[in-house]
Amino acid sequence: MPALLSARKLTKRFGDVVAVNDISFELEPGETLALIGASGCGKTTTLKLLNRLIEPDTGEILLAGKRASDVSAPDWRRRIGYVIQSAGLFPHWTVERNVGATAELLGWETARIRDKVTALLDMVGLPADTYAARFPSELSGGQKQRVGLARALAAEPELVLMDEPFSAVDALTKEGLIRDVLRLRDKLGFAAVMVTHDIAEAFEVADKIAVMDAGGIVQIGPAETLIKSPAGDTVEALLDAPRRTAQRVTAAFSEGSG
Repeated sequence: MPALLSARKLTKRFGDVVAVNDISFELEPGETLALIGASGCGKTTTLKLLNRLIEPDTGEILLAGKRASDVSAPDWRRRIGYVIQSAGLFPHWTVERNVGATAELLGWETARIRDKVTALLDMVGLPADTYAARFPSELSGGQKQRVGLARALAAEPELVLMDEPFSAVDALTKEGLIRDVLRLRDKLGFAAVMVTHDIAEAFEVADKIAVMDAGGIVQIGPAETLIKSPAGDTVEALLDAPRRTAQRVTAAFSEGSG
């Protein structure tokens, strides 16, 4: 079976800055890839290339065998779900209309959109009877992110892109959102590419991880491979970050107790 998503030798420059440098990877149906690295490493630019918010200077992207260059950018984006930090909801639209926006653009019948919105809100723990008529200003941060997730899934995409989807919420809400994403992925079967700066988050959610630095992919593979055979200092530093954080917290607690 061919890969669902193929990124082939993608490069993107902004003036003299090479933001993405000759990267390639593939994603199978139902698989999740995490892009991780320091700020400015190229991970968010890569996500924007996949969604055609920007176009590569060289290279190509294929989704289910269809080249991005053969499809208009709006039509391409309608095939892909997109979850962004802080949800990015339209503030003057109700939850129901926010979730059904892409399906509406695709010309679905009103009854079909309503049924889909109701089902998805139930799946993300926001019953339509209670939440469909609310506006984003009436929701908590975690609820907004769940609405954003439901919106990304409304048009039944095979691929979902997630840009720091858990970074704007507290730790307990993050745990619940991660469980929701994993449960929905298993239930609906979508593949996902997720940008994160948190290696523990990447290990929990992703089937494989691409560590980026200076626009390139330093290493890509499952968590076990990165842990057992890290390819260089960048990967080792990312793996060591949770330990260093724990040491700082322990030291601060000890100083406070003293």
